[in-house]
Amino acid sequence: MRLQYVFAAVLLVAGCSSAQPGLGPEINVPAQLSTIQDAVDVAQEGATIVVSPGVYEESVQVKTKGLTIRGASRGSVIIDGETERANGIVVAAPDVSVQNLTVRNHTSDGVLISGQRGFRVSYVTASNNARFGVHADNAQNGVIEQSYASGSADSGFSVSQCLPCDVVVRGNVAERNAVGYQGTNASGRMFVLGNRFSGNRVGMTSAAERQEDVTLVGNLVSDNDEALSPAQADGAFGLGMSLLTSTKNLVSRNLITGNPGVGLALSPGPRDDLQRSNVIVGNGQDVRYDADTPRKKVRAPRGIPFNQVAAPPLQPEMPTDPLPDRAPDVEKYALPNEDLFDDRAAVPA
Repeated sequence: MRLQYVFAAVLLVAGCSSAQPGLGPEINVPAQLSTIQDAVDVAQEGATIVVSPGVYEESVQVKTKGLTIRGASRGSVIIDGETERANGIVVAAPDVSVQNLTVRNHTSDGVLISGQRGFRVSYVTASNNARFGVHADNAQNGVIEQSYASGSADSGFSVSQCLPCDVVVRGNVAERNAVGYQGTNASGRMFVLGNRFSGNRVGMTSAAERQEDVTLVGNLVSDNDEALSPAQADGAFGLGMSLLTSTKNLVSRNLITGNPGVGLALSPGPRDDLQRSNVIVGNGQDVRYDADTPRKKVRAPRGIPFNQVAAPPLQPEMPTDPLPDRAPDVEKYALPNEDLFDDRAAVPA
């Protein structure tokens, strides 16, 4: 009788094993496994999961170090929350990369990096997510690059609660969000470089109890008065860039224009931020300290639900060439023109 039990157990194990296809360092979805989560669950450290075009109605939890999740076609590989699931991809392991896909219709975040190091988000389209498009929270040593965010009721791109951050946010487009980019208690080697934050309700904000060593260079922050966007709880509207409770930061070679409220809002009091070579023109009030009066007020329209914001325009595919080095390379970012990334934007600057 005991031999029968042993034989049955061997058959059971063999059956389970044969149900899994031969998986190597690259796993193809759905050719080998039907869902992204199935592939993530069995992938070994350092594996690449290549996802074919399709709509994937799932929330992906990544808990294995060093995985890469790469879409075969940025606009056609879609992780759809159907306004039912909270997050599209949650990165809960170090050294994870998310590349060349779309995350949409989530009740919280499109991509959430939670408490991890070494992350990289490249060529991702995050649209119609209720809180953030791409959110790095308590995460360090990462890059968010060449991505697009719209329809976020908090902000398109967000970095929060890191010291030091060692995070680079570069070459992104944010439009039709409550806020394009938001840095909250994000200090120490924090770089926001060469982005287009135009056509939101607020362009970009950076604030902390004591914020230091933040570099904001080469960004276009313009025309942030988009009515067809979700409204944030505090109702801010028409503001270009806000830099509050901060010292020892570099704000340089940014073009801040066409914002009907304030172009650049700063905290009052002594400052030792380095501001140089910015062009701040054509705003309701170009520069304002919080204590200044009178304050330029702009009537804020009501806003629309996050899931009613227009679909994003077609975005470029990730090139086959290797991605650039993670280093910020600040000096290469010049003062932008108003047409920065206009081929990737729906809202004209």
